[in-house]
Amino acid sequence: MVFVRCAQTMNTKITNLTLKLSQALIGRGWKLSTAESCTGGGLAYSITGVGGSSAWFEQGFVTYSNKAKTQQLDVDSKLLESFGEVSGQAVLAMAQGALNRAGADISVAISGIAGPSGGSKDKPVGTVWVAWATADNHYNQLFNFTGDRKTVREEAIAAALDGLIALVARR
Repeated sequence: MVFVRCAQTMNTKITNLTLKLSQALIGRGWKLSTAESCTGGGLAYSITGVGGSSAWFEQGFVTYSNKAKTQQLDVDSKLLESFGEVSGQAVLAMAQGALNRAGADISVAISGIAGPSGGSKDKPVGTVWVAWATADNHYNQLFNFTGDRKTVREEAIAAALDGLIALVARR
């Protein structure tokens, strides 16, 4: 029972954040693009669950592999080799690639280790980087979430939405 309540609470949180983002983007007349790795399209799914999202959502990229990141988002393979796909540098490049490729006004990128395996001492399970970009600004932030795979992914989506809302409000 508790797990169901937690899942419903997170889904409600994500829905509420998405609705708030929708209003902010419509108010600016902006289009959004997303680039996702560990969330596997979950952010785009949440966005398109809101009626009328075609007015403000341009395109989503699911780039789970490094090959996809380089092919779809023009992320330099040498950058990925040097810093890894779960890094501030990688998500900034992903966000810039999503912005450019989609011709959007704002973008967000997510890459992390959702678990249950794949973590290391330096990058444990729950390590997630998120980046946001506009034509003249870009930001990234490191998060360390706890919980199972589903929880880490949902927390990453919520963090991405929070950051988008803050960036749109700043502009």
